[in-house]
Amino acid sequence: MFGYSIETVYLTVLIVIGCCTILYLFFADVADVSIDGLPFLDPAVILSFITFTSAAGYVLERFLNLASSIIFIIALVLSSILTLLLYYFLLVPLRSAEVSLAYTDESLEGQSGKVIVPVPIDGFGEIIIETANGIISKRAASFHHVEIPYDTQILIIEMRNGTAMVAIYEKEELQL
Repeated sequence: MFGYSIETVYLTVLIVIGCCTILYLFFADVADVSIDGLPFLDPAVILSFITFTSAAGYVLERFLNLASSIIFIIALVLSSILTLLLYYFLLVPLRSAEVSLAYTDESLEGQSGKVIVPVPIDGFGEIIIETANGIISKRAASFHHVEIPYDTQILIIEMRNGTAMVAIYEKEELQL
């Protein structure tokens, strides 16, 4: 092919696509041009497909004594299977796990938590709020100007300048 052995072509494509993959890792946010609903147009999927095809083609050409067209078809099938596995078991879970650990003060309003430093009538204490991202510790003041003791369940009424204005959380039991 082009005056070169097919093994050389596979190896050259593998090296070039490997370099493109490394560049894609660095510039993925800029190059992320995938279209929703068409996962095969995702650059990560395209690069992995070409990488798997050239790697499988090189290895099969090197160790099997079959016609190059048959080896290319086997490499395409093998690459398709590996790319599908990579996409569904690695790329999809990684993309769905891109949840920001950041939160806003407004998102804490309405959350319940627990007092870890008692809240005095006109002073500050400390509370913790358990979220899906972990435990958040915040400075707290009493919304109703009452003392809130240690280990009391609270409800964040509002956030003012980074301080949680809290009230004692009274759960109503359902009577059946």
